[in-house]
Amino acid sequence: MLEAAVQGYLVAVSLILAIGAQNAFVLRQGLRREHVGAVVAVCAISDAVLITIGVAGFGVLTATVPWIGEAMRWAGVAFLLVYGALRFKAALQGGEALKPAAGEGASLRRVVATSLILTWANPHVYLDTVILMGSISAQYAPYQVAFGVAAVLGSTSFFSALGFGARLLAPIFARPAAWVWLEVVVGLTMWGIAGALAWG
Repeated sequence: MLEAAVQGYLVAVSLILAIGAQNAFVLRQGLRREHVGAVVAVCAISDAVLITIGVAGFGVLTATVPWIGEAMRWAGVAFLLVYGALRFKAALQGGEALKPAAGEGASLRRVVATSLILTWANPHVYLDTVILMGSISAQYAPYQVAFGVAAVLGSTSFFSALGFGARLLAPIFARPAAWVWLEVVVGLTMWGIAGALAWG
């Protein structure tokens, strides 16, 4: 059970760590110190709902269709390999310095709406949380609940650290090279998880 919990936490953080519009928005709001709590809450609660659907729904699906677990395992491996390759491609293309102060302050309603759109309108979030997290959790039967709870905690802690700790990262992410290195780390992490799934 402990292994399932640890893996759930690490997999959630690794998947969410990938640079994207949502993370850039959370980081930017944190650097601006503007409605940070609301942004973190929206992202964390949304992830918790999606992870729960993935972990719970996938268990029901595998009970009904036994071969689906193995099929999704290899689909997850393929997805992670491609996702990691895209991160390396982004690193080769270079990064852009974050400019959090650009533009005027936004209302709470607008910030929450943007957070919801960046979360729920992103097709990758469903692949990451529902399909991929669900398929990985199936590998830790009968401890999927421990995996799911830890994954939710991982997501919540990541968004909290990103939003509320953003001001500490401002000097680092003002440099394009920092984003490049983060892309490389994310790519290696994705490939590492793919290897663990393939040989696990």
